[in-house]
Amino acid sequence: MTANQPTCAGSLEGLKVIDLSRVLGGPYCTQILADHGADVLKIEPPQGDETRGWGPPFDAHGTASYFLGLNRNKRGMTMDLAQPAQREALLALLADADVLVENFKTGTMEKWGLGFDTLSAKFPRLVHCRVSGFGADGPKGGLPGYDAAIQAMVGLMSINGEPAALGGQPLRLGVPVVDIATGLNAALGILLALQERSRSGKGQFVEASLYDCGLSLLHPHSANHLLDPRIVPGRSGNAHPNICPYDTFATGGTPIFLAVGNDGQFGKLCELIGASELAGDARFASNALRNRYRSELKPLLEAQLAQFTDCEALADRLIRAGVPCAPIHDVPAALADAHTKHRGMVVEIGEYRGVASPIKLSRTPATYRVAPPKSDG
Repeated sequence: MTANQPTCAGSLEGLKVIDLSRVLGGPYCTQILADHGADVLKIEPPQGDETRGWGPPFDAHGTASYFLGLNRNKRGMTMDLAQPAQREALLALLADADVLVENFKTGTMEKWGLGFDTLSAKFPRLVHCRVSGFGADGPKGGLPGYDAAIQAMVGLMSINGEPAALGGQPLRLGVPVVDIATGLNAALGILLALQERSRSGKGQFVEASLYDCGLSLLHPHSANHLLDPRIVPGRSGNAHPNICPYDTFATGGTPIFLAVGNDGQFGKLCELIGASELAGDARFASNALRNRYRSELKPLLEAQLAQFTDCEALADRLIRAGVPCAPIHDVPAALADAHTKHRGMVVEIGEYRGVASPIKLSRTPATYRVAPPKSDG
């Protein structure tokens, strides 16, 4: 998809956002708002957002891909908020702003006279969103938070990786999932606050903490333990703790991922791979039983799948018949996939290329207007 001038206003056109955030959670949030028409002014410290240096790779201007992936559709400038005159300039910008997003360490904005209480007194309609590590109070209140450390602390690493019985160790998820989820929840919280403002006329404080968002990602492991405290979730490789067969399976070629969620899908799978007898086996008659006998089911399925040497063709045949599954693509293959192109999920703005917004609106779709701001603001 090549960026062009929008033919209709974005759903957030007219919304003015001041973005003081850096790194991932806050910029991810504000890019969502910007893609859908908000006027986002990204204000960086004099040394710039640190992700500008998180490479290689770097673009022709020396900016890292990490920064480029999170900051399109934003205007840019720099400010040193440690300077009183610069804080006054920020207040002038906030006079007609709708939303402020920041992720300073707890207490920093207050030290500068820019805390929520002060700002809400000056600008009662302002929605002030803070992305933080742990929130402002409590045993860990005010402490800095980082994605990988939060993954470790909230239990995500404990459930990711090969089983302990096979020598597996806890693993960080391969993407900064906590930061991304926090950005999504921050954007959602802002939109909720704006919806409420349309009734009350008042802004409010929105906080999305990495710790809270990390815990929210533990489903179904948290639900399993809360229902039955005897269950201590652990690592299961690619297998699902509640569903079977839901795992990577060897074939005669490359592995396939099967995500069979009900008895009808299981029966169809068995039929299509020539193993109808498995669907009639009493051990595999329900998901609960398949879970109980999963160690017996997997080798039986793999023995039958060994006759298929073209995983792509097998996966296509199965999914078109209603059996959820997929070949295991690498990142280049996923980005080059014909369906990726059809969905318009890679966007180009001049030299810039990025992943498009996954949020599809029929009348007011996302638009891609400007590349991320250059380092000189």
